[in-house]
Amino acid sequence: MDLILDGFRMAWHLLVTLDKEVLGVTLLSLKVSGLATLISLLIGVVGGTVIALAEFPGKRILVSVVNTSMGLPPVVVGLFVTIMLWRNGPFGEWEILYTPAAMVIAQTVIASPIVMGISIAAIQNLPPNLRLQILALGASRPQMVWLLVREARLPLLAAIMAGFGGVISEVGASIMVGGNIKGYTRVLTTATVMETGKGNFDTAIALGIILLLICFAINYLLTLVQQRERPR
Repeated sequence: MDLILDGFRMAWHLLVTLDKEVLGVTLLSLKVSGLATLISLLIGVVGGTVIALAEFPGKRILVSVVNTSMGLPPVVVGLFVTIMLWRNGPFGEWEILYTPAAMVIAQTVIASPIVMGISIAAIQNLPPNLRLQILALGASRPQMVWLLVREARLPLLAAIMAGFGGVISEVGASIMVGGNIKGYTRVLTTATVMETGKGNFDTAIALGIILLLICFAINYLLTLVQQRERPR
């Protein structure tokens, strides 16, 4: 119990004093995970909408693949991205392994199926005749798609929360493709693992508390938007 209390005291101290190293790690965590979430939002919503609205052979198999990919183990993603970016790999000439860019790529791979899977379900759960009604009112197909996405905006906000939560809290892929380099690729999760391995449990607990506070704050803001948009 004393260890946990020490962790809370350490977290409070780090937050109040704006510790330079912790601030840098926190900002990098937000930058990497935020950018990965934005990219996965573009890929996931667009891809999910296309899959949901189109009819083609093998659609159920593709949806099953997307749903399965929602549970991709981060270490497997990290291994795959590392191989792709390795100096002898297909994209080794980019020379971005062990950089924040590689971490963004890995986290995008993790988050995109989550956003896409929820987007598919959100669009498919709309009333079946809604598309026909929109087209009958004279809307073009792009306008129809936009209106359907707007109609499904509440579950799509949940997709954003799920995608961000999936990447801000992952550690395996970030360590594998980022290397946990101090001042360059170290984020809150990898720093927590490192401090735990060194036996600095108070610091590790403090970093964990800061991570939880960030997750809560962002999800709370998104929840406020979601609930304000909810039909009365």
